[in-house]
Formats: sequence, C-alpha cells, structure tokens
Amino acid sequence: MALPLRYNVRSVLIRWRSTLSTIFGIGLVVAVYIMMQSLAVGLEQSSANTGDPRNLLLVRKGSTAETSSQVTREQFKLLQYLPDIEKDEKGDPLISADTLILISLPRKGGQGEANILVRGVSKLGMQLRPQVGLTQGRMFEGGRREVVVSQKLAERFENLGVGESFKTGPHQLQVVGWFDGNKSAFDSEIWMDSDDARSLFDREHYSSVLLRADPTLWGSVTNRVESDKRLSLSVLPETKYYSSQTATATPIRFLGNFLATAMSIGAIFAAMNTMYASVGSRTREVGTLRVLGFRRRAILIGFLLEGAILAFLGGIIGCLLSLPINHFSTGTLNFQTFSEVVFDFNITPHLIFKGLVFAVTVGLIGSLMPAIRASRLPVIASLKSL
Repeated sequence: MALPLRYNVRSVLIRWRSTLSTIFGIGLVVAVYIMMQSLAVGLEQSSANTGDPRNLLLVRKGSTAETSSQVTREQFKLLQYLPDIEKDEKGDPLISADTLILISLPRKGGQGEANILVRGVSKLGMQLRPQVGLTQGRMFEGGRREVVVSQKLAERFENLGVGESFKTGPHQLQVVGWFDGNKSAFDSEIWMDSDDARSLFDREHYSSVLLRADPTLWGSVTNRVESDKRLSLSVLPETKYYSSQTATATPIRFLGNFLATAMSIGAIFAAMNTMYASVGSRTREVGTLRVLGFRRRAILIGFLLEGAILAFLGGIIGCLLSLPINHFSTGTLNFQTFSEVVFDFNITPHLIFKGLVFAVTVGLIGSLMPAIRASRLPVIASLKSL
C-alpha cells in the first residue's frame, strides 16, 4: 500500500506548537552554517576576481607572496626591454614595478589598529588592472606623497576620506581619491607611486613586476625570464597567483564546519525529542494505520519524511535568516600578508542548496530512531492506548 504521506503532512500542520522549536532550532543551525561558509566563499571570490587574464606576475624565485619577494631596479630595467611585452597607445611597454609596504592604521570607532597593505605602482599600474576604477577624487601624482584608497577600506579606518591625511611613521600622506576594486583583493589596499613608496619607506628594491603579454607568447616570456641568470625570477599568470592566495579561507571554512557539526548534534537531539513525543502521542493513530493495511516499512518511511519536512522548513528559515548579510562588507586577517583583507559575505545559490541538504540530513538522522519505534509498535497494544 502507498505511504501515508497525507497523514504525516497534516500531522505536521496540526501539531505545529510541538514542532516550532525543532524548526527554529534547525533554522538557527543552518543560518550559522551558511553565514560561516559565506565568509570563506567571499574570501575565495575576492581572490578569484583579482587579476587580468592577459597579465603575468614576476616575483623572486622561491617567494610564495609579493610581500616576501624582491626585484632590483636593474632587473626591472632589463624586463622593460623584453620584446614580447604589449605596448600602450604611446608605445610604452605595459609593465609596472610594484612595492608592497605594511603600515598600521587605527580603525574607526576606537576599535584598535590593524595592518594595511600599501601598494606602490608605476604609472601604468592602473591600466594593467582594469577592474579597478576611481570613484571619487583623482589619481595620485608621483613625488607629492599622495595616495588613493580603497573605498571599502576608507569605510573601516580613520582619516582615509578624500582630502584627509594620515600619518605613518614620520611621514604624512594625503588621500586624493577613492577607488573601487570590484570585489577583488585590491579592495584591501592603499595605492601610491612605487618610487615614492620605496623612498619614503626606505626600500631599496621593488616587490614584484606586473606585465601584459599575448597569452600565445607566455611561453616565450617565461623562458626568457627564467633562463636569464641575471633575473632569478619566477613567472606566473596574475589570476593564478591570486587564486592560490586563499589560505585565509581554510580556517574560516573549518570553523564553520566545526560549529555546524557541534550545533547539528543539538538539533538532531531536538528533532529526535520532538519525534519521540509525536510518536508517543500518536500511538493509537499508528495502530489504526496498521489496521488499514499500511506496512511497517510505510510507517517508517512516513515518519522519516515527516522529520525531513520539519527540517526542510527549518532550512528555509535558516536561509532567510542568513540572506540579510549577503554582500555585507567585513574584514579579517590575511595569513599570507598579515594585513587586513576586506571582502563581502557571499551567499550563493549553491550555498543555499547545501544548507537545505544539511537541514534535511539533520532531520532524517534525528527522526530515524523515533520512526523505527513507530514502525515496531504492536497493533493491538497501539489500539488500546489512550
């Protein structure tokens, strides 16, 4: 005989008071799970959005990040004359020597200080990064101690408004513009002239070099650079470099899974308690179902589906609770550069789907034992129960 699905669905609706706590409990677990996972997704998406597929990044051999790399001025001069580099409208090679500096700035609201990444770029650095665009003010000029600041960074730290200035060490820097990094890693940076950065912060060398070349010529560029003993540099696509800089997302994803697991145990017991109480109050109804011809297997599956329905409703509530934080800007420590990284919570359809699957799994596990008990109730004893 078919499953008693109509009975189970109506039971969920009629006994709504006894099931609300389970639904909201599972909903909270799903909300926490989605929020934590959206942090990791946001971080990974920030790295994935960074870089241009036509660009190559050059760092010192053995370096895992730009902050630990060094490129000398002599090496940069040699790189400027590589024959395969694309040229701009004026005939200048599309290449930028970048200098990365860590500085400490106060957060807004007196919430302490954090390290910020200052990127010194050459005059064509902006052109090599088309996803970055000015939103207010103007671009910095070399030799004038001027900077442009990520708009998202300016919202989190003191004295970064257009026209304001901030002090780092003995130096005073003037903010002349804001830029939008289009949800990329550049949203966590302050930009200034590369040679100014080297001079002000007493850096003899650059940190990395970014250049543009036709992807069909990447093999030639790589061979020329890596075989030249005067350079001792590694070459990799800019997009690949930033995609690999996702170590910060790993502990956040682990923490999210850990919290979800710990809270799901409580949700499983809550679902189990609700279903046991439901079975106890419906003993006669279960016996009636058996008399009507429903098999034990049908009773078992029916109660499992009832638990899954409750959990699914909780999953929907959890998804709705998490949606308000979608695209909300936040920040954390980048373990590669030890600086503040700014990114958005990113709740994707795939993450919503995972949250719903997670909720249904919790419901099925929590209702398994009560469902087995319901399916094994003796028919005669069930009909005699009050």
